[in-house]
Amino acid sequence: MTRLAGKRVLLTGGSDGIGQELARQLTARGAEVTLTGRSPEKLARMAAEGFATIEADFSHSGGVEAVVKAWGAAPLDILINNAGMGRDHDFRRGAVEASDIEENIHANLTAPILLGARLHENLKRGNDPMIVNVTSGLAITPSASGPLYCATKAGLRSYSIGAREQLRESGIHLLEALPPMVETQMTDGREGKKLSVAECAGAIVEAIEDRREEAFIGMVKTLRRMHSFSPKLAQKILLRF
Repeated sequence: MTRLAGKRVLLTGGSDGIGQELARQLTARGAEVTLTGRSPEKLARMAAEGFATIEADFSHSGGVEAVVKAWGAAPLDILINNAGMGRDHDFRRGAVEASDIEENIHANLTAPILLGARLHENLKRGNDPMIVNVTSGLAITPSASGPLYCATKAGLRSYSIGAREQLRESGIHLLEALPPMVETQMTDGREGKKLSVAECAGAIVEAIEDRREEAFIGMVKTLRRMHSFSPKLAQKILLRF
């Protein structure tokens, strides 16, 4: 079991939503959390709570560079790749902007891969080091409403499975957390049952403490079982949304 007291944690996307709640729950367990975010205003509010913050936009390479530079050579115990975005990508509504595609892929897939690679030496010097990649239940099978978002999360899931085996040699554990739809700003206006940020963050923290390899959260447990039984059925159901 991983004890979080004194752990040095770098948490991306920690200024709102799931990340904000993760930052608070990890701190409540004694972790030392540095968080990143895009909004100076939201970061200022988290700084007022006592968090160390780094301004970084992962829709382009500058975000990764900002984080790596700010962290420096210090050892790192836990890297949580939580930051992400969901840009509209629906051909039924008209043309899809190339910039939206590129930025979404960079934020959700390229940036977490780069951060793990660029901070690999920092993690190797950490205490029971761990990378946590937050993907989605939609990494298992996609919906029709967000194929680009689903593809980035499926890509990060595939990467996590393969990289986990490589990282064993350097003593770095890799956990993938797969949340369902959560009540956040990104899901405003979307219909369907949503998990609270507190419940989602709590499940991720528990998985970190238990050093699991995968954490299927909320309704994703049901989706996983369905997909194991009949991938075609799971796909047919999700493609309705």
